[in-house]
Amino acid sequence: MGWTYKVHGGVAAGAGAVVLGLALLTWVPGTWPLFEPQWVVPAAFGPALLMCMSAFVRVLLARSDRSELWQAFRCLPGRAQAGLAALAVVGVLLAFGTGAGDSRDVEVRDGSYFAYDAQAHRMVEVARSEYQALLPSSRRMFLAIAGVLLVGASCGVLAAGEVRRADGGVAAR
Repeated sequence: MGWTYKVHGGVAAGAGAVVLGLALLTWVPGTWPLFEPQWVVPAAFGPALLMCMSAFVRVLLARSDRSELWQAFRCLPGRAQAGLAALAVVGVLLAFGTGAGDSRDVEVRDGSYFAYDAQAHRMVEVARSEYQALLPSSRRMFLAIAGVLLVGASCGVLAAGEVRRADGGVAAR
């Protein structure tokens, strides 16, 4: 496997671990100023989408089907497989697990705080304390999805790298 595949896969996996760590921090009690800014979710999704697009291109250039990519992924070292699998499981559980139903969308408009009321199907004004309590859970699912995208990109790039390495070995014979 070429070094560019290793760097791309490693950066994607590392960034995915960081973003999933941020999603895990949403369960820590207390107010974290990290989740207040509006740029947190776009800052996680921007690199995730770029990494996924470039990983998709690399997978397409490998010209392999899913079964070959799966076999190539299984050729990765056991620690890499286990680490990526653990990150993927944590990300899926964070995004769609037990805590996904308690997240409510929150926003600030003209100095007032609003949260989505599922019973009324609209945004209702809430107190600042309730807004701050709901803020981390509203960011959790978005951060977890960005983390899963990054881990998926890492898996795809590393599998494509293994396919390219195997194709190079066969062509050299």
